[in-house]
Amino acid sequence: MTEDVQLIFDEFRSQNKKSIVHLENEFTKIRAGKATPAMLNGVLVDYYGSPTAIQQVANITTMDARTITVQPWEKQMLNEIAKGIINANLGFAPQNNGEVLIISVPPLTEERRKDLVKKAKVESEHAKVGIRNNRKDALDMLKDLKNEGLSEDLFKDAEAEIQGITNSGVKKIDDLLVVKEQEIMTI
Repeated sequence: MTEDVQLIFDEFRSQNKKSIVHLENEFTKIRAGKATPAMLNGVLVDYYGSPTAIQQVANITTMDARTITVQPWEKQMLNEIAKGIINANLGFAPQNNGEVLIISVPPLTEERRKDLVKKAKVESEHAKVGIRNNRKDALDMLKDLKNEGLSEDLFKDAEAEIQGITNSGVKKIDDLLVVKEQEIMTI
């Protein structure tokens, strides 16, 4: 293989890895019934007039599988943090005890679990589309090399390698989805 073809492979793998990492991040936002600090990712708090990520104004921990605690670094932020959690529309009702916010994560209903599985499938399909787009870009770069004089044999080998990398990425996504589905459906 030529150096240019290897660069295409490396870039393609790198882009696919980004698609998979993005999917993993999206999966952490889909709650599976067990309380995790990641459930509050994306919650914005009005911090002296500017919207700020909750992680930058408070310490978020889990007491047990059903309880999240949010301890602000400044006590006067308790009400603002509670407002931010409510406004994020996560279905949580934080309880303020004057020191920390306590969030009880309700158990998921069967219907809600099925909705979350659908959401996970949608996210995994987005990741697959990303990988297919990456494949198209890699094949376009490969065709440019062919027009610049890459031999037919090298072109066919490189094309097969790109398809192999694509299949491997799609399989990784499918495996992640199976694990997430089991996590969501486990009571």
